[in-house]
Amino acid sequence: MAQTAPIQQNKMGQGRAIAVLTSGGDAQGMNAAVRATVRVGIYTGAKVYFVHEGYQGLVDGGHHIRLATWESVSMMLQLGGTVIGSARCKDFRAKEGRTQAAYNLVKLGITNLCVIGGDGSLTGANLFRKEWSELLSDLVKTGRITAVEAKNFSHLNIVGMVGSIDNDFCGTDMTIGTDSALHRIIEIVDAITTTAQSHQRTFILEVMGRHCGYLALVTALACGADWVFIPEMPPDEGWEEHLCRRLTDQRGRGSRLNILIVAEGAMDRHGKPITCDSVKELVSKKLGFDTRTTILGHVQRGGTPSAFDRILASRMGVEAVMALLEATPDTPACVVSLSGNMAVRLPLMECVQVTKDVTVAMSEGRFDDAVKLRGKSFENNWTTYKMLAHVHLPETKSNINIAIINVGAPCAGMNAAVRSAVRIGILQGHQMLAVHDGFDGLAHGLIEPIGWSGVAGWTGKGGSNLGTKRSLPSEYMEEISLSITKFNIHALVIIGGFEAYVGGLEMVQARQKYEELCIPLVVVPATVSNNVPGTDFCIGTDTALNTITMTCDRIKQSAAGTKRRVFIVETMGGYCGYLATMAGLAAGADAAYIFEEPFNIHDLEVNVEHLVEKMKTTVKRGLILRNEKCNANYTTDFIFNLYSEEGKGVFDCRKNVLGHMQQGGTPSPFDRNFATKMGMKSVLWLTDKLKECYRHGRIFANSPDSACVLGMRKRALVFQPLTELQESTDFEHRIPKVQWWLKMRPILKILAKYKIDLDTSEKTAMEHVIKKRGLVNQ
Repeated sequence: MAQTAPIQQNKMGQGRAIAVLTSGGDAQGMNAAVRATVRVGIYTGAKVYFVHEGYQGLVDGGHHIRLATWESVSMMLQLGGTVIGSARCKDFRAKEGRTQAAYNLVKLGITNLCVIGGDGSLTGANLFRKEWSELLSDLVKTGRITAVEAKNFSHLNIVGMVGSIDNDFCGTDMTIGTDSALHRIIEIVDAITTTAQSHQRTFILEVMGRHCGYLALVTALACGADWVFIPEMPPDEGWEEHLCRRLTDQRGRGSRLNILIVAEGAMDRHGKPITCDSVKELVSKKLGFDTRTTILGHVQRGGTPSAFDRILASRMGVEAVMALLEATPDTPACVVSLSGNMAVRLPLMECVQVTKDVTVAMSEGRFDDAVKLRGKSFENNWTTYKMLAHVHLPETKSNINIAIINVGAPCAGMNAAVRSAVRIGILQGHQMLAVHDGFDGLAHGLIEPIGWSGVAGWTGKGGSNLGTKRSLPSEYMEEISLSITKFNIHALVIIGGFEAYVGGLEMVQARQKYEELCIPLVVVPATVSNNVPGTDFCIGTDTALNTITMTCDRIKQSAAGTKRRVFIVETMGGYCGYLATMAGLAAGADAAYIFEEPFNIHDLEVNVEHLVEKMKTTVKRGLILRNEKCNANYTTDFIFNLYSEEGKGVFDCRKNVLGHMQQGGTPSPFDRNFATKMGMKSVLWLTDKLKECYRHGRIFANSPDSACVLGMRKRALVFQPLTELQESTDFEHRIPKVQWWLKMRPILKILAKYKIDLDTSEKTAMEHVIKKRGLVNQ
């Protein structure tokens, strides 16, 4: 990964010019990428130009290439598609067209080009860069530019960002637009599910993905589909009988609906297309099921971008400007990618080549290779789907009982985690037990077996079907130990927030006194606050973030057409500022006050003055976010009163406390998918751990690594012993001592026009936390 140096205000980009264009198919989030590129470019002192209508605008020049201003990208974040336009361009494919494009750029002094598009668009940009010297020579020969101009603008820097709803570009975990497309698809699947259940129907849905099955695969995971057809892995010979048998079995288990997902590029092993209509004909004729088809089409590209896409695109825009300004004539063209939670730079053509290799592997029938080439994330999704969908219940039972419990506040995705844990446990031959009402229920015996059909349809349900409470096990340790004995519980999955983490720790610490507690246990972090140590993301956080972001959109929209107005919005999160910070990035906030970054009256004064100046000259609306426990004295009312008083004559204020609506309704696609993988992984780990802990005819687990938190670290799911995480936990404030997302704070401030240095390296973020809170001494 390229290490970025801090960008300093008005130094790095002086005398430079950057052009930004969007090309190929549109994708939600492109506008956020354009906005970040423009604002960070201007912030560094560079001139930034819009290229309207993609490469066609680059060739046509004139009014198609216009100087961008800070204000010209206001209110773009929540808009779908691309405001600066995109077009297929035949002219640019010819050398004459590229020569004309080079002429247009040289005449404006532009030698930095940021391209947001698919692999075809990025390949075209790389060719343009390679030919640049030759194109300038031709222009000098024909007298269109001077030798001095050719010398001054002798090389072109290219940086790409991948905008594609298909997630078909190798080298990045997610492309801009994919998450938003999944939101559209899942909304429709949820709507269809209700009517399918009412009539006992089979629904076949076709989703986009001509060459890539990512949307189809993740949709199938997120809605618990009975079958998925993807181009990377055609079904085996005789799949027709297998599919009919599967659907019949599901109906036999009491299921009232069947969902089948078809990627538009799906085919069989002989290259024959598999379509919605052909699958419908098969199911209708062979089984006589009432069957309907839905082709989603371009609705998948539509609508407002999700919070994830806005943040992803904003981070990529920042990294793209850094890459352009640091580039030398010898720097190869790069593409900004997402790896785990890190924005990284990768060689453009290497990623393009791997993407092409996937197509070659599919055409040659090397389907296992195609899945691997798509990347670890795709491969994991495929493995997870196969394990959960291909039902072959074991003939022999394991005699193992695994209990599942929800702890803390309910959040979206908890039910998806329970569903996958239950089903993978049954496939392992275990008896799965549902514990109702948290540790209370575990103490008082509110425990019952839960089977395969008992969790049917749980993936898309918000809250907690098992019921959850905040009480900790220390209150009932004696009763809990008796319940574990009574119900013969051999292992425990604890799904929840900070209380789940603390509860797990308390049970580990009580093992010395209660031998019954010497069983393997795993904590699966699930809370909107994202404050559980040992993980970068918690189940439920993405849904909450989307709810906050969409609410802020509506709040900002209410100011349209009125006099200048500032909104003060209070978010959840306890002492953790994740929601406020990320919602600030996604909604375009002017400030986000959080506990981890202490502020005083002087800071508030600077913020108010900054907003007053902006309101006088440029914008008509402001958004201030405040984390609920950021400061005991500077309350939401205090900040509202301060802004109201100081803004008199310039703007008026409104305040909103979002409250429990932030816990969200139905889980987002990310939370469904993430929870499904977490639930499955937790039970597979417990299965292995039980084998290790089986001694003398019984389970005995008392080592630190027999009680872990399952968390996402960078891009991998890892198990970390609860006892080891104690050192990195601030128990008083219920947050981890070091939080990766703090490195996003400078981006938030720069995009709101504050004059600060920008350094998004992880090391700096950690040093910042330690310095601010003195956590080293705790």
